[in-house]
Formats: sequence, structure tokens, C-alpha cells
Amino acid sequence: MTATSIPFSELVRGLRMIGQQELLPRFEAGIAVDYKADGSVITEADHAVDARVRTLLHEHGQHEPVLSEEQVRAEQAQVLEAASAFWLVDPLDGTSNFAGGMPFFAISIARIEGERVTHGATYDPVRDELFAATEDTALELNGATPPAAARPPAPELGRAIALVDYKRLEAPLARELASHAPFRSQRNLGACALEWAWLAAGRADLYLHGGQAPWDSAAGGLMLARAGGAMCSLAGGPVFGRSLTKRSAVAARSEPLLAEWRTWLAPWLAMGEGTS
Repeated sequence: MTATSIPFSELVRGLRMIGQQELLPRFEAGIAVDYKADGSVITEADHAVDARVRTLLHEHGQHEPVLSEEQVRAEQAQVLEAASAFWLVDPLDGTSNFAGGMPFFAISIARIEGERVTHGATYDPVRDELFAATEDTALELNGATPPAAARPPAPELGRAIALVDYKRLEAPLARELASHAPFRSQRNLGACALEWAWLAAGRADLYLHGGQAPWDSAAGGLMLARAGGAMCSLAGGPVFGRSLTKRSAVAARSEPLLAEWRTWLAPWLAMGEGTS
């Protein structure tokens, strides 16, 4: 299987159907909520979408292994160690939002080959918004260029809108951002893959997160790169890697804006804050 032979447009259309059939009917329908060993929320919707995405991939001739957020860690590690290429799946990005009745959640998939993310798609069933990109194509929203992408990135840090997850940052940095933010305004929407898609689509200018799993950033990082944005970890390394270790993320819609963002963050890194 090569990246160019993948029927990606058919797969993303199937992703839309899964979201409409498995997530929307369960949203605010009083389904049971359970908790994983790490305290994160899981519902029957996570399992239902996971099964449907696996079936979708097989139906379209995609027999490379799947690494899903819902697998046990040993199975995830086995895929990382043994597979040269695989599909990375987050069946329900933003499960806490979904379970709590907040309409901001998505399904996200990405194809990984070696260290590269070759394909990525994130579907928001509430707004019927399907974000997709490949390593050879630009970001699309429902098959077209996102309207907000025509808005230029903020020309400077002080005019930017930022997506920041405070609770996963070191406390001194979080306090400084809360009290003396260098940007104009801040949001935290609670679904990482969808936040990345919104950043790539031009709905925000900056991003900061203290620790993400690979399924959180893979699809959206590809989208941002294809939309002209830039990203790195707080330590300056790549955001995505073939590892289950969580990585921090610093991103912006342009290289100059990322450089300014990192310059502001630099003193906190020198103090030992957020070095992942």
C-alpha cells in the first residue's frame, strides 16, 4: 500500500457517515459514562466509533494496523514497534465535552508512514465540518478552502487569539499567561484534534498545550503544516513522534508568529518550565 493509492476521499466521506450515525444520536441522550484507569472519560460512543472506523478502513482496502486511543497500551506499543505504516484513530476527541453536553467533539484519523503523517482527517458532526489534508494536498474544509483561512495570521503576538490548555502547563507559566498574557484573547475548547483543525483553518492564531498523545496532534499538525502554519514542542523538537510519550505543543499560523511566541516563552523554558 502506498500513500498515493489510498482512496482518502472515500474514507473521509465514510467518517462523516460514522459521526452522524454513531455520535449525534448518542449526544445528550443520557448514555452511561465510565472512567479509564487514568481518570479520563469513556462512553459506549467511543467503542462504537472505534469499531466502525476499523470496518471502514477494511472496506476500502486499508489493512495496515490500527493504533487507537481505545486500545490497551501494550497493543498500542506493539503497533508502534512492528508496523512501518499504520492508521492512528481517536474515535471520540473531546469525550468529556461529549459526555457533559458541550457540542465540541470530533472523530480524528491519521495515517502514519515511518515518522511521517501522510493523511489526516477530523470530523465535527455537530457542525457537519470535515477537515482533511494529505502531505501532498492543502487543507480542505468540506472539500473547499476554509473561509477563515483567507484572514491573514495576526501580524504580532499582541493581536493574536490563542488556544491554550492551562491545566497541562507548569503552574508558574500558567499563572503568568493567566495574569499577563502576551496575546489578545484566549480559548480552551477541550478537544485537541478539533482545536488543531480550527487553528489550521484560521479560527485562531496561536496554540499551546503541555502534553498531547500522538492521536491528539497527528491529523491537525499535518493540516496546520499544509495551511502554512508552524509548530514545535516547548523544547523545540517535533510535536508528533512515534511514541506514546506525551509531547508539548507550541504552534502558530505563520513562522514569524511562532518565532515571536517562542521568544515570549523562552524565559520560562530557561527556568525549567515545560521542557517536554
